[in-house]
Amino acid sequence: MTNFTATLLRTVLFNLVPSLVATLAQAQTQRAPIPLEPGPYLLLDDFLLESSSNVTRTINAPKRHLAAPVVTAKEDHNFQPYVTVLRDAQSQKFRLWYGVPVDAGRSHLAYMESSDGQHWLRPHRVLEDPARIAFGASVLDEGPGFPDAARRYKFVWYNGGMMIARSADGLQWTADPSHPVITGINDILHLARDSARKRYLAVFGFPSRPEDGYKGKPHHAAEGYRRCVGQSTSADCLHWTTPRRIFAPDNQDDGITEFYSVGGVVTRRDLLVGLLKVLRDDLPCDPGGETNGIGYTVLAWSHDGENWQRDRQPFFDRNHGPATWDHAMAWMDYQLQVGNEVFIYYGGYARGHKMERFTERQIGLVRIKRDRYVAREAVGRGMLRTRLVTIEGDSLSLNVDASRGEVRVQIVDDQGRPLRGFGFADCAAIRADDVSAPVRWKRPLAELRRKPVRVEFALRNAKLFSFELGRRQ
Repeated sequence: MTNFTATLLRTVLFNLVPSLVATLAQAQTQRAPIPLEPGPYLLLDDFLLESSSNVTRTINAPKRHLAAPVVTAKEDHNFQPYVTVLRDAQSQKFRLWYGVPVDAGRSHLAYMESSDGQHWLRPHRVLEDPARIAFGASVLDEGPGFPDAARRYKFVWYNGGMMIARSADGLQWTADPSHPVITGINDILHLARDSARKRYLAVFGFPSRPEDGYKGKPHHAAEGYRRCVGQSTSADCLHWTTPRRIFAPDNQDDGITEFYSVGGVVTRRDLLVGLLKVLRDDLPCDPGGETNGIGYTVLAWSHDGENWQRDRQPFFDRNHGPATWDHAMAWMDYQLQVGNEVFIYYGGYARGHKMERFTERQIGLVRIKRDRYVAREAVGRGMLRTRLVTIEGDSLSLNVDASRGEVRVQIVDDQGRPLRGFGFADCAAIRADDVSAPVRWKRPLAELRRKPVRVEFALRNAKLFSFELGRRQ
């Protein structure tokens, strides 16, 4: 072998081996069983699915059931689409925080209570500012068992960056620290607890960069500028990672698409589910009308708390009915689980983005059943199969609407062979609309704990939203 040939061979191997190792590692990861610990598993995407036949992914858009807003501009002085609604664990009262104006660029935090989350006791209470508040109403309750009672409640808002305050009761606030904990961001802030990764998550508006190369001028911004979304995380809610971008318009988006931010982030097992506000300042509310902008909400989610995905189609669209209070914008901002339902609060605008901010921006409420963001729907017969998993629970239940059909479940081994006692024929058919319909076989599920298996769902005229594993105490 010549020196030239030996050098060439070493060069090829040097460049090829790392790529080959990475490819083999990725293949091994894909073959390795996914451990399914107790908890819910939502089917927002195909992360858990290996195959699907005659089953359609369907966005389960909430339906409006109230004609009027629950927090008004006229009586309650609401002027922004930002809101937090919590339910006290002891009193069961609903507690609501939102913004009331000082002027166009400054606000106070206002507060109301309710027994049902819809009808609020008035008049509202304006809370004392912990420091100057530009915009924001994101409040986090750590619960009555939080070790530091003085920091049980946390409030973040924008004033030159993300400010944070602490409180023992959610009413009297102290800025701590007295300066922004995150800078280099835009307004529109949301604070959440990522319980899966035992850390805090802040999501906020984030500016685009000149090198992004966007073309066209938004209605209320400079040429080439786009509103994007960023995030930061923290172990203690005081020291935060460097902000980074998680959502930006791309070449699949129509016109001048922008993102106001993500609100209402909740943790479902390892999955984060959020509500992404989409802004189209280049469109009118009505054909032929003035171009004052429209807005709607799409689903956003992350499996690891770092990498996010989004839908392109609205999860909750603006109200297309003429002269309605939420005709221009419908921006969801907070979601609260109440029993087997989720209350979703949203900001509605009547006629456009920057139109009549003191009189036409109000807060509405819609409800959906728990975890029913996206359905896997079969018209006729359909089949879903998971990737290779290990089951770490003793029971399985389905969030399903099979009121006009049925669903059966079977478990197969790593070769695709049905396991004895866990076949379709061994499974009692589910023919109900239920957020937690138990799956029953002839044998106990605990027999399969930690064994590599796949789960198959046979649907007939049914919708499957999620499944959940339980464990006996």
